[in-house]
Amino acid sequence: MEPLPIPTSAPSAREQIREALQHVIDPEIGVNIVDLGLVYDIEQRTEGWRIALTMTSPACPMGQSILDDVHAVIDAALQVGTIVDIDLVWEPPWQPEMMSDAARDTLGWSDD
Repeated sequence: MEPLPIPTSAPSAREQIREALQHVIDPEIGVNIVDLGLVYDIEQRTEGWRIALTMTSPACPMGQSILDDVHAVIDAALQVGTIVDIDLVWEPPWQPEMMSDAARDTLGWSDD
């Protein structure tokens, strides 16, 4: 993946980061971390960007693999020198209700 130029407007850059994160698949579940609801925030800061994300549980055995994939897609998607802090957070705890409708459909979850 060739690095893309950072758009000048924050919403466009935020969306670009979000799209890159859709390429990170939770290997245990087979759904991307955005649709799983694991990405809590993408925030522009003076010095760069902050991405707050979580795992489905603090004991997630694939946590480091997912974080490695996040770093890889962000590094590939953004211009060299773009500062991005990735914060692993636990509050609020992840809940299945945080998944997108697409993830629910893929996993066979219903709201009934």
